[in-house]
Amino acid sequence: MSLGPLMVDIEGTHLTAGDKRKLLHPLVGGVILFTRNYSSLTQLTELTAEIHALRTPPLLIAVDHEGGRVQRFREEFTRLAAMRELGSIWDEHPGKARHLAQQMGYVLAAELRAAAVDFSFTPVLDVDYGQSCVIGDRAFHSEPQAIVDLAHSLMSGLKSGGMAAVGKHFPGHGYIEADSHVAMPVDERSYAEIEMNDLIPFRKLIDFGLPGIMPAHVIYPQVDVRPAGFSEVWLKKILRGELGFEGCIFSDDLSMEGAAAAGSILHRAESALKAGCDMVLVCNDPKATDILLGELHWDAPAISIIRLARMRGRPNPDSIVKLHENPNFVKAVEKIASIGIRSGELPLV
Repeated sequence: MSLGPLMVDIEGTHLTAGDKRKLLHPLVGGVILFTRNYSSLTQLTELTAEIHALRTPPLLIAVDHEGGRVQRFREEFTRLAAMRELGSIWDEHPGKARHLAQQMGYVLAAELRAAAVDFSFTPVLDVDYGQSCVIGDRAFHSEPQAIVDLAHSLMSGLKSGGMAAVGKHFPGHGYIEADSHVAMPVDERSYAEIEMNDLIPFRKLIDFGLPGIMPAHVIYPQVDVRPAGFSEVWLKKILRGELGFEGCIFSDDLSMEGAAAAGSILHRAESALKAGCDMVLVCNDPKATDILLGELHWDAPAISIIRLARMRGRPNPDSIVKLHENPNFVKAVEKIASIGIRSGELPLV
């Protein structure tokens, strides 16, 4: 059974009978984990093994694990600073910031891979304009070139830890104040304005081989009346065509308010897939998931299946025990421990 186009969530720290039925459905191709799915490293490793054992090829397992306020697993995992902290270091010491970004990416990936999580939806490539309540310190910087430098280094670190990167939120969520989780953001800027600033990190990271991208649930009416994640103009014409992106496109969560403009949950999934998404996410809405599993009809093109297969974590990662004995890992953890620590403060251990 090949990977389907839906990424769904599960109830708790172990698979229920209902979870198993859902994950065995041919439309499902991945699982996204949340804090409720985590109690310990041992439990997480058992859970991912159980998920991967359900099907051949195994389902993809993903998580939002960026650092700062978006880090789903905390206990027994290394504390990761918000990306803004790397941007602050870049202002004074660009070379040091790039090195720390690489080390952070490595630690992030190596720990998740030790627990058999395939990838994280990171890095955030949005430009920080100082006005987005949902992006904020998740963004590296206000300068596109700083974002390029730091995100490229983080992506390199993720790769060395066995994990593919997913840049978000294309073509940029940082300019508008509204939070697409609870509202329908509208960015009134022209394409030329967006291209001169927000598209720079995406364009450069694509040139560096970015494996995955997640579009924003934002409407840019001077380009298209549809939110970017449901827009063939943004995904096929601009992202695939003009920017030459050949990697995997993941929708943002279809249950978010910012996706409501696309209609019912069935219409949202159909629209996102037809617009060019390879996989769509449905989170924290069991009824919506049930509707899609019962009513969505979609034959994934071969190229989407190939793209999804490339998102699988590198085989045979170190166990957490071996990882903690790895001198390169230990040094990396020590280096990133001071990120975000102000003078007079003690690092978290």
